[in-house]
Amino acid sequence: MHLGLTHSYAALPERFHLVRRPTPVQAPRCVVFNRPLALALGLDADAVEGQAAALFSGNVLPEDAQPLAMAYAGHQFGHFSPRLGDGRAILLGERRCPDGLLRDVQLKGAGLTPFSRGGDGRAALGPMLREYLLSEAMHALGIPTTRSLAVVATGEAVMRDGPLPGAILTRIAGSHIRVGTFQYFAAQGDVDALQRLLDFVIDRHYPDARQADNPALAVLQAVVKRQAALLADWLRVGFIHGVMNTDNMAISGETIDYGPCAFLDAYHPDQVFSAIDQQGRYAYANQPGIAQWNLTRFAETLLPLMDDDSERAIQKAGDVIQPFLGDFETRLVDHLRAKIGLVTREPDDGALLNRLLGAMQAQGADFTVSFRRLADAAEQGLCDVAGLGAWLPQWQARLQRDPQPAAERAAAMRRVNPAYIPRNHRVEAALQAATDDGDFRPFEQLLAILQRPYDEQPEVVAYQQPPAAHERVLNTFCGT
Repeated sequence: MHLGLTHSYAALPERFHLVRRPTPVQAPRCVVFNRPLALALGLDADAVEGQAAALFSGNVLPEDAQPLAMAYAGHQFGHFSPRLGDGRAILLGERRCPDGLLRDVQLKGAGLTPFSRGGDGRAALGPMLREYLLSEAMHALGIPTTRSLAVVATGEAVMRDGPLPGAILTRIAGSHIRVGTFQYFAAQGDVDALQRLLDFVIDRHYPDARQADNPALAVLQAVVKRQAALLADWLRVGFIHGVMNTDNMAISGETIDYGPCAFLDAYHPDQVFSAIDQQGRYAYANQPGIAQWNLTRFAETLLPLMDDDSERAIQKAGDVIQPFLGDFETRLVDHLRAKIGLVTREPDDGALLNRLLGAMQAQGADFTVSFRRLADAAEQGLCDVAGLGAWLPQWQARLQRDPQPAAERAAAMRRVNPAYIPRNHRVEAALQAATDDGDFRPFEQLLAILQRPYDEQPEVVAYQQPPAAHERVLNTFCGT
């Protein structure tokens, strides 16, 4: 079968990648297939689904595939590794979609590559289902993200703490170029490779930069802008990535790598779920600062392409990086204004919002439920929202200076305040049923709910609720 794949990344010099075919598996079985995404990619969904087990396990490659593992480096929890690369992922190629954009097709968990670092090159079923579920939920929430086309169970076990069923995820991305991709060549002093990579990124993501007086600086500006928007999107829904290493920051501005990620239940700015983040480096409220730190590392790789004079290059880069947090904050405040039903701006809105978050933190209020119930309060007049009693009169006074019909305001609030998020305890229960019992019904039900996050779904209203004390998930894991 042909998937209509082209190979602009494979056309780059050999030092950018290493050719590697997927390692065949024993008994592939497609357990999840994303028909809406297949159609959006312009694929024949029936034909592809019929061959999904073979195609997306790597047992039978598409005839137009050119499989390879991509090279990259990265800062992991602040420590630089000069050579990481795809240790278990294999890029098949990219496809031109009906919207005119190119998107990568990659198999994650497809076997050992030359970049594997003591691992098995494989992936377990639970983490691959988790990435499928979380990435599709993020897409439904309207947040830029890589997506998932299929999960294929391999019929083989992988060893983690014990034997687990194996699986391969088919990931779709605008590209898999990361900050760490640029760092890989910068660490080698390979300016020619950096220029080639920059040209690739301009062609793929930022074509307007080609006409700029300083294309490298223009790309930096564009990436900074997209990351500010992405981080504001994450925080507006309570998302914690969990492992914001530079090799997990995509140049495209998409969310990538759903390892130990999670969503807030009770609001706390220092919340951490990732079991490997012992110091809280990637806590909820730390994410914007870490994004700026990552972007600074990206800017460093571009310095020789910005200006022959290093001091001038540093000054130019700094002028772009420095406003990041202010841009992010402006975007987040605008999101939060919308979440509490405001369409006008007043200078004290930031303080009003901070008092709201402070009240939520003090009372242990659920982040998602609190905002959603404010829509009911806006429609019905002032009423009690658990934990926010002292703040509500301040909010109502502000609403009186923001003229909107109550029903119109409430409807607008429901369009930006999800009723349903991938709550950690629901996700873990669905993955456990699939992994331990081979029962995919909880996964399929949760996926269907999360594809309509802003809609009232009375038949599954229990899925809106935060976990009971005994249901709380306190640690999430990356699956490697």
